[in-house]
Amino acid sequence: MLRRSVVRMATEPATLAAWLRTRSDEQLSALLAARPDVARPAPSDVVALASRLAVPVSVDRALDELDAATLQVLDVVLLEPTDGVPAADLAAALPELPDDVVAAAIETLTTRALLWGDETLRAPDPVRRAVRHPAGLGRFATELRVQLPARLAEVVAELAPEERAVLDRLAGERPVGHLPDSPSDSAGTPARRLLQRGLLARIDALNVELPRELGLLLRGDRPYGAPRLRPEPGVLTRDKGPLDRQAAGAALESVGRISELLTLLEEEPAGLLRSGGVGVRDQKRLARELHVTEPEAAWLLELAYASGLLDVGGPHRDEWLPSRGYDVWREQELPDRWAALAAGWLAGLRLPSLVGQRDVAGKAVNPLSPDLVRHTAPAIRRSTLAVLAEYPAGSGLAPDDLVALLRWRTPRRADRLAPVPAMLAEAGRLGVVVGGVLSTAGRGLLAHGADGAADGMRGLLPEPVDHVLAQPDLSLIAPGPLVSDLADTLAVVADVESSGGATVFRVSEASIRRSLDAGWSAADLHDFFARASRTPVPQALDYLVDDVARQHGRLRVGAIESYVRSDDHGLLSQVLNDKRTGGAELRRLAPGVLISGLGADEVLTVLRTAGYAPAGENPGGAVLTRPPARPRAAGRRPGGEPLPGARPLTPAERGATVREIRAGDAALAARRGEAVRQVPGVTTASTLELLSRAVREGVPVWLGYVDAQGSGSQRVVQPVSLVGGFLQGYDEGRGENRTFAVHRITSVALVEGDDQQAASSGG
Repeated sequence: MLRRSVVRMATEPATLAAWLRTRSDEQLSALLAARPDVARPAPSDVVALASRLAVPVSVDRALDELDAATLQVLDVVLLEPTDGVPAADLAAALPELPDDVVAAAIETLTTRALLWGDETLRAPDPVRRAVRHPAGLGRFATELRVQLPARLAEVVAELAPEERAVLDRLAGERPVGHLPDSPSDSAGTPARRLLQRGLLARIDALNVELPRELGLLLRGDRPYGAPRLRPEPGVLTRDKGPLDRQAAGAALESVGRISELLTLLEEEPAGLLRSGGVGVRDQKRLARELHVTEPEAAWLLELAYASGLLDVGGPHRDEWLPSRGYDVWREQELPDRWAALAAGWLAGLRLPSLVGQRDVAGKAVNPLSPDLVRHTAPAIRRSTLAVLAEYPAGSGLAPDDLVALLRWRTPRRADRLAPVPAMLAEAGRLGVVVGGVLSTAGRGLLAHGADGAADGMRGLLPEPVDHVLAQPDLSLIAPGPLVSDLADTLAVVADVESSGGATVFRVSEASIRRSLDAGWSAADLHDFFARASRTPVPQALDYLVDDVARQHGRLRVGAIESYVRSDDHGLLSQVLNDKRTGGAELRRLAPGVLISGLGADEVLTVLRTAGYAPAGENPGGAVLTRPPARPRAAGRRPGGEPLPGARPLTPAERGATVREIRAGDAALAARRGEAVRQVPGVTTASTLELLSRAVREGVPVWLGYVDAQGSGSQRVVQPVSLVGGFLQGYDEGRGENRTFAVHRITSVALVEGDDQQAASSGG
């Protein structure tokens, strides 16, 4: 510990606010850049800025962004008396930290106003309160109300090895430990024996704390603990060409899988659980139809939702449906479609890796459940990728090394880093990261968002194709991603059998019947297959189309509520006597007609489920087609909205805020020693005289002003003219020309240094 006494320099500022006044505009701008939460709304003056800097939430946020070495430098000041520590002594207090690391830490801490002063550094009281255990040391014995034994070093030397191990562990990074249950033997646990001997202090029924004096004794010549040096992990390297090609393969598969998922949900939406999310039955169905595992299906659902392509279908439709944004997305080029997925993932507020884990009630968490929301997720993803982006292109880190580096960078957030390995796996599925190395598109995503991601993927993804290859086994092979029109048609006439670089579609009796239900004719299907296939259409496919079409429409369903008619009387008798059609509530009206009290849609569903191939009919006897249903959810903005104040300020915004702070300080100086009464709506001769003089001599004035909404403010204005009851001038704080109604001016003061004249409206 530092033994040097500190004498405050007479020339040094006495308070944080006074020190802030000595900072340059560039230094104040850097403070606002590092702590943007204190700049909204703009502080009225330096005193208001100092108050904002002392808000506990702001202090915690600023501390959370510091690395371990910077926190260790801060600990040296926090462990000393409140009159501060000479800046020159900090390097000597931490001899194992390089001097440049200490200097950088001091710059970081003073820039953020977590320490203030020039030659002597002091910590504001809110910072002292925010760090409960500086340097990992506990409170003094007097604070803990415990009496340490005399000859403390001798008592420690006589301890049993298991007791000394407990003390050494608490003398590490955290002085608070859990008190285990005492075993049946009378001696108790080592912690309980230490408690009985006065070497630990009980802080509640379950926890104990190591007094600071004992912690310092155990640390010996390292009172501030081991040096918190930046870890130097082994760097992975990959060839850039294969790396980006592998990323493109992952990107192509992601886009294809999401397209398949949303096509399935378009045909049969997933139900919304009462507790939110997708049920196990729908998850299993989607996994089966996509030929993926259930965790993979959950990941795809979460990715589609994060990208704004999937949502609940409105307040009166409790189903998960493709959103309206999906229609726009599917028309985009492949790089842009992938970029939308990657950007949605990066900004998403949810942790897909938690799907399947047990909640506090022991129930497994479902996909799209509200339980997956974590507001820290976007920051963790971005900080993880930012670490990888610091390495040259083609270089990266293994997951364990990356987590260790993140723990050093933000030790106060170390407990939030558990999802990092799962996030890296998700980034690998997308093609953002390949084997611990950022792809070119991943770097673009981090630096420039979706536009940068799309630019990084251009030229790597294949162009969409407008044809398939028909095979004798009734399969259709798409040799690449399909143009949207062809993909839409194939979704009706065939089913996806496998996907990847080439997608295999299977034509079946069910898919042909589905297309006939949608209004296609046999001739339409023959023509489509002939046009879409670059290989000759196999004879088996033509036969299948004709056979299914021949059976289709032999039954006709209309409304009585509904009727069923057919020229094949035997077929009608078969339908009437079929147990599977009992739900249709059919009865015979005439030799060729059956009727039902149910609607036509319900009867059609029952008959199709029973294996028949009915067609709908309008009152004129024409076959009704069933248009492809494309229900849509209203959708929402992808990702999560940033919290207010989280957005960094632009240089122009910082400059305007600094000007406003300076103007507020000038206003305070202008009316030093003057009591100003603010009476809106009253203009005195002295007010007009003072304003006229300011215009004539070009002297800035301090104005008290009430706007049309009744809000009062104080500002420094450079007057230009005073005409017709309005003052024209340049508002120094807001950096713009303004017009002020004279009757709303409540007070005026010339800004003339120490010799000030003031006139107050109405008084």
